[in-house]
Amino acid sequence: MTSTDHATRALHAADRGTAVMRRRSARHGATVRLSVSELRLMVRDPVTLIFVVAFPVVGMLIIGSSFGTEADEVFPVDPTQWYVASYFTTVIGAIGLVMLPVHIASYRERGVLRRFAVAGFPRWSFALAELIVGMCALVVGGVLVLAAAAPVFGVPAVADPIRVIAASVAGCIAFISIGVVLGTLVPRARSAQALGLMLFFPSFLLGAGGPPPRAMGDILADISQWMPLSLVTQAVRGPWLGLETSGTALALIVLMAVAASALAAWRAIL
Repeated sequence: MTSTDHATRALHAADRGTAVMRRRSARHGATVRLSVSELRLMVRDPVTLIFVVAFPVVGMLIIGSSFGTEADEVFPVDPTQWYVASYFTTVIGAIGLVMLPVHIASYRERGVLRRFAVAGFPRWSFALAELIVGMCALVVGGVLVLAAAAPVFGVPAVADPIRVIAASVAGCIAFISIGVVLGTLVPRARSAQALGLMLFFPSFLLGAGGPPPRAMGDILADISQWMPLSLVTQAVRGPWLGLETSGTALALIVLMAVAASALAAWRAIL
């Protein structure tokens, strides 16, 4: 083989490498553009504004003011602090069970997802964009809950910030993935809204914003301990308020996040 042949092969390899890099850059750029577009739509969506922003804040202020400020046999800590930590996780449930299913189902109903594919967006980029949007919604909704609580109840000090952050991120990933799956399974936005609300309110009442497990009957208390949103709330509220908790809830959330993410990625490429 001559030196010319070697040079030709080297040029072809360089061209292929350049083409691969261009395709990767184009995909990354498409994902960024899609994420920015989805963030804009999120801000304009009334469902988002109500269930991710307004509902947790209003619910926390009403319920948190109803039980005084003294720990007792029902509340192991100050009830106001209990509900501040609990309503932070309500934002996660609202994102995964109400916001995303309705948003994605409306896209399917109007054929937007097919247009994304025709426009050259990788199918996985949509799932990644929804993950980014969901994380941003958690930050905005969570900050507003804490900002509303600060002048009224005060924000409880975080006893174990690493575990709180880990549980919040894992829980958000799990519920965002659940929302993507629900949105890709339900054909219409109204159906997704009905299904999402039907799943959200029992999860909310038994898992985050309702009475503590000690105030429930035995059957409801047993059910509430194993609901997905309850697991997220336990994993966040326990280390936040310095309550004695095992790592079981966090481990289950991580497993749930992995399984739901795999299912959401599979649904996104169908």
